[in-house]
Amino acid sequence: MALSVLDLFSVGIGPSSSHTVGPMRAAKLFADGLEEDGVLGTTRRVQAELFGSLGATGRGHGSDKAVVLGFKGLLPETVDTAAADDLVAAAALDAELWVGGSQRVDFNWDEDVVLHRRKSLPAHPNGMTFRALDHAGSVLTERSYYSIGGGFVVDGDADAADRVVADSTVLPYPFTSADELLEICSREGMSISQVMLANELTWHTEAELREKLLSLWAVMRECVDNGCAAEGILPGGLKVKRRAPSLYRTLNADVGVSDPLRAMEWVNLFALAVNEENAAGGRIVTAPTNGAAGIIPAVLHYYTKFVPGADDDGVVTFLLTAAAVGILFKLNASISGAEVGCQGEVGSACSMAAAGLCEVLGGTPAQVENAAEVGIEHNLGLTCDPVGGLVQIPCIERNAIASVKAINAARLALHGDGSHKVSLDKAIKTMRETGADMKSKYKETSRGGLAVNVIEC
Repeated sequence: MALSVLDLFSVGIGPSSSHTVGPMRAAKLFADGLEEDGVLGTTRRVQAELFGSLGATGRGHGSDKAVVLGFKGLLPETVDTAAADDLVAAAALDAELWVGGSQRVDFNWDEDVVLHRRKSLPAHPNGMTFRALDHAGSVLTERSYYSIGGGFVVDGDADAADRVVADSTVLPYPFTSADELLEICSREGMSISQVMLANELTWHTEAELREKLLSLWAVMRECVDNGCAAEGILPGGLKVKRRAPSLYRTLNADVGVSDPLRAMEWVNLFALAVNEENAAGGRIVTAPTNGAAGIIPAVLHYYTKFVPGADDDGVVTFLLTAAAVGILFKLNASISGAEVGCQGEVGSACSMAAAGLCEVLGGTPAQVENAAEVGIEHNLGLTCDPVGGLVQIPCIERNAIASVKAINAARLALHGDGSHKVSLDKAIKTMRETGADMKSKYKETSRGGLAVNVIEC
């Protein structure tokens, strides 16, 4: 199975890749399938059932709204984030839905989008079933999908082992483990980013890839700018105040301050800005998930703001290296909080960011692998326990803390020669096993941890 850097990083809508982006893409696939199967014209009603983690926290994550938008034929990459809520409200108020943008069907919000808090489908915690009905209420077609993290969606025929979307592309330098990746680097005299670039040229020209990666970086920068400018309270009922705007004003007012930790304050700002935008349903880059979307942009901003000589070439190198590590997590464990807890989201992103920064700071492949290992090792066992089912507490602050941790991991690795006792492969294996042992209440169900010990007010 082949994965691209553009599979790990994609433009989407907040607040969740697995709970918002994935369901929207799945519903769009279902709507497209109705037309391809020739039953769209006889469809008079569509229904959705969300299971497992989607059912438990779907309201707070906007899964129900995402499904409606997907049925309408909209995609997370291009949907108007400012109009999304109004589109869903209009469908509920008018009791009608335009499937695929062209077929009118009756729509009852309470009956046609059902969230099951205690039921699950067999292959993955994020399961959903869609069906189309005719004028007599008979089922025309029914399909299930799984949102497996990072916005990836697989068909309901997949089994529990199908963690990635199959791609049979033959790559010049295939790898499925860090050991294999390091062996390629050593044998070919290449950096990790160079190995990734060589593989990416299977799908794109170098100019095309560079343009796409710099476009992702532009979205990340715009997201930070938007987060720094948007005042107010985040949606959802917790009344969480946006902190990025006030911190931005403070840092800009303190010109010339000699605080040795001032760079860390900026990193905190960058992460907070992104994740507050994500929590508000704004446009973000899934990296590799929405819940952890602030870490790679924050560390990239650190690189461009505080590292002498930083340039676009470095940004491309950073993203390629980070993606190589993300692929290892995707292939050998999971980036889904519903499957392995937040160690798979914030932990994976921290590891990826540490690797990317280490390479652009001059790290060898061995040092980069060390940085990635440090990044995940100190997130092992991290639970996913969002208060109120919202991607706000502890998610927003958690991204800021992990961003600083990633920078520290990269710098720590650069002081060594790359040799260390615990390999990245072993750490990823440990993450997978820890996630399997973790109780479901700590895996994005809002039934454990902070989610039950913090009063929603």
